Amino acid sequence: MKKSNASYGDEAFSEFLKMAFRRHLGHDEEDYEKPVIGISNTFSEVNRCHSHIQPMVEAIKQGVIMEGGTPLEFPIMSVGEMFTSPTTMLYRNLVAMDTEEMITAQPIDGTVLIGGCDKMAPAQLMGAASADKPAILFTGGPMNNGKYKGKTLGACSDCRFYWQEYKAGTVDEKEINEINKQLAPTAGHCMVMGSASTIAACSEALGMMLPGGAAAPATVNERMHMARETGREIVRLVKKNIKPSDIMTKEAFENAIRLLMAIGGSTNTVIHLTAMAKRLGITLNLDQFEKISKETPFIANMRPAGKYQMEDLYHAGGIPAVLKELEPLLNVNEMTVTGKTMKENLSSVTIEEVYRDIIKPLDNPLHADGGIAVLRGNLSPSGSIIKPKAVIDKTLMKHKGEAVVFTSLEDMEARINDPDLEVTKDSVLVLQNAGPVGAPGMPEAGMIPIPGKLLKQGVRDMVRLSDCRMSGTAFGTVILHVAPEAAVCGPIGLIEDGDIIELDIENRILNLDVSDEVLEKRKQGWQKPEFDDERGYKWLYRKHVLQADEGCDFDFMLPTKS
Repeated sequence: MKKSNASYGDEAFSEFLKMAFRRHLGHDEEDYEKPVIGISNTFSEVNRCHSHIQPMVEAIKQGVIMEGGTPLEFPIMSVGEMFTSPTTMLYRNLVAMDTEEMITAQPIDGTVLIGGCDKMAPAQLMGAASADKPAILFTGGPMNNGKYKGKTLGACSDCRFYWQEYKAGTVDEKEINEINKQLAPTAGHCMVMGSASTIAACSEALGMMLPGGAAAPATVNERMHMARETGREIVRLVKKNIKPSDIMTKEAFENAIRLLMAIGGSTNTVIHLTAMAKRLGITLNLDQFEKISKETPFIANMRPAGKYQMEDLYHAGGIPAVLKELEPLLNVNEMTVTGKTMKENLSSVTIEEVYRDIIKPLDNPLHADGGIAVLRGNLSPSGSIIKPKAVIDKTLMKHKGEAVVFTSLEDMEARINDPDLEVTKDSVLVLQNAGPVGAPGMPEAGMIPIPGKLLKQGVRDMVRLSDCRMSGTAFGTVILHVAPEAAVCGPIGLIEDGDIIELDIENRILNLDVSDEVLEKRKQGWQKPEFDDERGYKWLYRKHVLQADEGCDFDFMLPTKS
């Protein structure tokens, strides 16, 4: 009989007992001499991005059986952006812990991780990295494009764009309802290069997902084929004993960062890649992201920074085609879940000229450098980030303005549309106490709404900064992940109304024009926020979460030093 993870005293009796309970599935002893594959099913009707995956799970099982393994499905908690309060980021670490513990506690040899919505794939990869049994990621795929009066719609870039126009009075109630019907028209996760699409894409570059897995829409036949092939591949990984630590190397993370910059991907990915790497004892810092960004041309013409969506990228060859174009810049000898190197995976990939507006050549990119920039200065000693290519008003790339400060999410919601709010188009909107500790969980509130009275004047972009995150589907001159955060007495928490803030994206500067002496005086008068979390997960989270530049994992989840 197959040895399990745990036996107490009499190992033979332990296996005898387990086999008695296994028989309810119709299995016999021979089935457990084969590679036993756990399928971490994250199906949920509340998490709509995972509501369609059951047939894909069945296809994965078929693949496992075809390759000579025994598939066993087990549940993992599932969180989705639209219906999880206050934010899914608060629960990413909990999903990672759930994933790790279930992989290590159960008598399985390898795992298929089911991702999809924004925080699920990074959480599962974090857990799998710590468990370090053979694992492979499979996602449910992006939605098909929406359509409205001949215009392609994408969730949720157009959710934000049209709602802003509705608030400005340029779109009426009837039209906004018609648009709403087309924003998320099929099963799958968001179909622009938001967080879900970006994490899937970077997982391919990291080597943890089958080539082509990121861009194939949830609705196409190929998605089911990939599910079956994923089932077959995890059995091969178990037989070869190829583990996440063999694949997710420092060089592989560099490939993932380079792809992130080339596709203009979500800023959330900076936090997730940092956290995933830390689980394996690999240090990623913002300077590495900045260095790779400066060296990497922006070549994927994808929304919200570009023109096209995931369905279009799929037809252009998907992430393998982007990686093929990036090949001269990649660490191509890294192992992947195919059992082959990146170079071997890319050997037969070609890019058709008809799709060259979607995937630009390296020598004729959309932009000479990557999609994310790291800002430094006295306002963010540990760094902050911005997506320069998503800036709408290019005059704001270099800007000085007076701060209009919101001390919390509740304060912002209460005052942002107040007609008496003292704000102009040149103001800098500041949101405090919305970071990992302050919120808690660092919600996607960084795209601070344009004040209602300015919207009606035609203003569509302003400089906004916060210690929280922004959806990968969002856009504008938005500075994010300011660290240290306000709730731990970072300089962002010392900003007062009327302070002058300087932004210079080209030179990577973010400064508060206040003297060190004044800041020190304000710091002496700073009072630590009071929280009402006296028990449970939120209490644990606030006590142990790391800052944004460190990946927002729990301090106690990092590898112990030998």
